[in-house]
Amino acid sequence: MSDGRSVIDGYLRAEDTDSTLDAIALLGAGVEASGDSVVINGVGLRGARSTGEVIDVGNSGTLMRLVTGWLAGQPSGNWRIDGDQSIRTRPIDRVADPLALMGAVIESTGGRPPFTVEARSLTAIDYTLPVASAQLKSALLIAGLIADGETVIRETPASRDHTERMLVEQGVDLTVDQLEQGGRIVRLKPVASLKSVDRRIPGDPSSAAFPLVAGLLVQSSNVSVQGVALNPTRTGLFSILGRMGARIDGLHSAEQQSGSDRLGPEPIGALISQTSALVATDVGADEIPSVIDELPLLALAACFADGTTVVSGAGELRVKETDRIASVVEGLQGLGATIEAREDGFAITGSGQLRGGTIDSRGDHRIAMLGAIAGLASEQGVTVEGFEAASVSYPNFQSDIETLA
Repeated sequence: MSDGRSVIDGYLRAEDTDSTLDAIALLGAGVEASGDSVVINGVGLRGARSTGEVIDVGNSGTLMRLVTGWLAGQPSGNWRIDGDQSIRTRPIDRVADPLALMGAVIESTGGRPPFTVEARSLTAIDYTLPVASAQLKSALLIAGLIADGETVIRETPASRDHTERMLVEQGVDLTVDQLEQGGRIVRLKPVASLKSVDRRIPGDPSSAAFPLVAGLLVQSSNVSVQGVALNPTRTGLFSILGRMGARIDGLHSAEQQSGSDRLGPEPIGALISQTSALVATDVGADEIPSVIDELPLLALAACFADGTTVVSGAGELRVKETDRIASVVEGLQGLGATIEAREDGFAITGSGQLRGGTIDSRGDHRIAMLGAIAGLASEQGVTVEGFEAASVSYPNFQSDIETLA
């Protein structure tokens, strides 16, 4: 969306991110990829090309929602957006409804992909997010870049803030007010253009969580992961594990470095985990946004904790790549865990061990990797059916885990 040439280093070659590159190339951006470096020549905020070809988002819900926010306010054109079978089960109304309040025209059947976006002039809105969703917030902020007036987004609790940090870096007039109850108000004014930037992408904390949790659960372990993004809106799992007794070093200094009230570059550091004796805890709705993608791993850790861990306020898991509440509960039950599903979460009574067995990924990358980590910590090992799903977000997962042996 920027003007000029941007260089991105540390780019992850995975199915979701490659779907994003394909989409922006279809919309007119110049893309040159070599290894983990990508050069992008932007088309500008208002220069998205309309060719009549379907934009295939693959399995990426993030791409689906963010590109919709951008295309809705283009000067002209219309676009058809579709994805894989998993994407076709995921709701679009949550993004389409507030964009419609801005003047967008988005047509779907049953509120799910495929759907059509028609270019319209947009007017800014003052909007309170019905749930803490960084994808929804980001789609509206991107639409606000080309809308008439100041866009105001209110959220409680606060969701991840990667988009806000990047937009500030690219010259956007964006401010954040912190609320006492843990929420935020984000205000954004439209701009004529975005600055191009050269940026190195730090390691994904959601991916780093898998080997780090293995380090907690496998006896006599000491695991170090370098170059991890330690944005405080993304480190909820490590904070929760810390109060469960996990020995994880490196998090506290990174949080001090970042400053929770300041928007700036992503804090980066190393995390080290060691075998730990865990105790149960309760996780409520206020913590869910910072741990939403890591809740399957939290459930696995809770299987080894003393007591009953209860997770609530996590209804968002029902509309991920799979119904992750059902996937996690059924998957871990099949491995010998004492876990029960609840409407918006689950309860796990730890026994300090896990038998092992077989788990079906159901095509969900996080469930596939969950099964692998469970296998490392279990008594009998785990067979993961559909393990290839891990390549959606972490194509080197198997080889990285093998280095821990």
